[in-house]
Amino acid sequence: MGREFLQGVLKRFILWDFARATWQYDVMVGLILAFIFLTPRGFFQDQPRPKKVMMLSTGEHGSSFLVDADMLAGVRESDRRRMVEQLIHKQAGGRNRAIVSLEPVFDKDEKEPLGYMIHTRP
Repeated sequence: MGREFLQGVLKRFILWDFARATWQYDVMVGLILAFIFLTPRGFFQDQPRPKKVMMLSTGEHGSSFLVDADMLAGVRESDRRRMVEQLIHKQAGGRNRAIVSLEPVFDKDEKEPLGYMIHTRP
């Protein structure tokens, strides 16, 4: 009786077979809420990631974008402008923008670029 009873209760919990306003239903909701609020953030190893391409400003004369250096890692300098155009095209919702300048933004030691500042015009 004990094993069959537990299997029946477990089956009802898994299939959510309890009516609202019963104590079993309340226990299930409590377990779900406890899981949501008490599970540490690192448990899922899902941390927020910054955007790789950010629009910084826009105006009637053009826009400014910041592209993470990782997006252009391994891209030859001769192909960099074309790659940046594709990235900005996606970020700008499919609108074409002409690149006016592409400037690297360096860390404080000026050894490695952290990203690239891109100025465009419509």
